[in-house]
Amino acid sequence: MAPTIETRTAGTIAPAELYALLRLRVDVFVVEQACAYPDLDGQDLLPGTVHLWAQQDGALLGGVRVLRAGSARPTIGRVVTAPAARGHGVAGLLLREAIALCRSAAPHGSETTIDLHAQAHLERWYARAGFVRVGAQYLEDDIPHVPMALVGLRGPVPDPEVAG
Repeated sequence: MAPTIETRTAGTIAPAELYALLRLRVDVFVVEQACAYPDLDGQDLLPGTVHLWAQQDGALLGGVRVLRAGSARPTIGRVVTAPAARGHGVAGLLLREAIALCRSAAPHGSETTIDLHAQAHLERWYARAGFVRVGAQYLEDDIPHVPMALVGLRGPVPDPEVAG
């Protein structure tokens, strides 16, 4: 059985849903990656923020956050997968849903550019979904990152889980 994808705007996400997402992000990005940084950055409840997550049988499998959804230049970030769900296509499913959301919410008639700041070791994975590097590698909280963007995607959203 495939996981279900839930989507909530900042104004409609329930406290328990947001708490579960924040807990997963802290467990992975702060504890597992041993990176003390302020994940609670003030953007989770801003207008234009949309949270997407995958769940199955009541278990949270992963999540993603879209900032400035509905604009011509949204940002996808905080792509996270629970350790037990890794290797099962959850992140790819969430990324495709986030890209589709950005495209459908874009101002009518505008070409959407989606920004993303990827951990450098995931650059090729994001590239399989159509993202390209748009700048130099940099350190963010002692983890190498690269700025990436997806410009003017037409047709079906590529699956990053399928080698390109």
